[in-house]
Amino acid sequence: MAQTETTPDTTPPAPEPRRPPSAGAVLARALRGNLRQYGMLVALGLIVVLFQFWTDGILLQPLNITNLIQQNGYILILAIGMMIVIIAGHIDLSVGSLAAFVGAAAAVMTVEHHLPWPVAVAAALLIGALAGAWQGFWIAFLGIPSFIVTLAGMLLFRGGTQILLQGQSVAPFPKGFQNISSGFLPEVGPSTDYHNLTLLLGLAVLAVAILQEVRGRRRAASYGLEPLPAGLFLAKLAAITAAVVAFTLLLASYHGVPIVLLVLGVLLVGFGYVMRNSILGRHTYAVGGNEAAARLSGVKSKRVVFLAFVNMGVLAALAGLVFAARLNAGTPQAGINFELEAIAAAFIGGASASGGVGTVLGALTGGLVLGVLNNGMSLVGVGTDYQQVIKGLVLLAAVGFDVYNKRKAGT
Repeated sequence: MAQTETTPDTTPPAPEPRRPPSAGAVLARALRGNLRQYGMLVALGLIVVLFQFWTDGILLQPLNITNLIQQNGYILILAIGMMIVIIAGHIDLSVGSLAAFVGAAAAVMTVEHHLPWPVAVAAALLIGALAGAWQGFWIAFLGIPSFIVTLAGMLLFRGGTQILLQGQSVAPFPKGFQNISSGFLPEVGPSTDYHNLTLLLGLAVLAVAILQEVRGRRRAASYGLEPLPAGLFLAKLAAITAAVVAFTLLLASYHGVPIVLLVLGVLLVGFGYVMRNSILGRHTYAVGGNEAAARLSGVKSKRVVFLAFVNMGVLAALAGLVFAARLNAGTPQAGINFELEAIAAAFIGGASASGGVGTVLGALTGGLVLGVLNNGMSLVGVGTDYQQVIKGLVLLAAVGFDVYNKRKAGT
């Protein structure tokens, strides 16, 4: 009787079901992917807690919080523009001198020539745009290094400030102009212990922030990306809610939202959207990351760099207006070391010295780290000499951390 041969079963075994990653693994991956930004936010929180105890609770008093915002508003505005310039792979050393020049021009227009202050503000912003376009032309289209061009601009605008003011301060500004830096949202509604409009604005900000987080989570899931586990996501929403509510109540218990904070909010939302979602924003990252590759991909790199410096000029002009409004004068000594503060804020906030890396939120975070350090150390009586040493060490640590991460990623 013939035996039938049996063919061996060569079907591969069914793969074991893939286990979903643990919450800890997902959290660790998210932290690694956003290490600089989360690290600076954590550092900012620790610095606030430290000085809150060190100053016996003075740091988070409503009056001090308002002063902190108004004292650092112009640096935060400069930091946003500087972050974008650094992302594009360049640097701007002229922003402090340009801010001083624009403040001087605004003072001459409003005080000596009696122009209406809104007209002077518009003209000052136009001056900033033209100055940025002038420098951007030499850098983008003629290929002169930005360090050289903006160093020349620093000398040019500083000299122009001295010429405009003839070595003297020009003051005072009209009340409406002063409100750019020292004004607040008006009081509306019934009389309560809190500023009603600030409470409504805080609720609106909270609703938008939560909506954005939910949309971002859904978008990540639709793209097949791994979202945070539900528990961690809810914890994140709770942290955002607590931060927004606490900050809103602090402001609402004093005079409400300062005008300069509204300006910063508009800049954060506007430039954050542009850098994340627009073609121009993506091209800016591409040019800063690898300009040759970006050019071969069809990116108009010269146009991108030119627009980055035009934008920097406008923001430098805006910062100069805010500073002049705070001083209530155009002064020849305005703007000294502003460029160093803005560059430090950008690098502390996550910018890379080689370009192509950074966020608008990171620039504001870096600026707030410096601002809280300045304010806290002043409250506890640390001398300005030691303050400079500490800020220098913080900047060195931030840049060193960036270099360490790059070397680790390359191994």
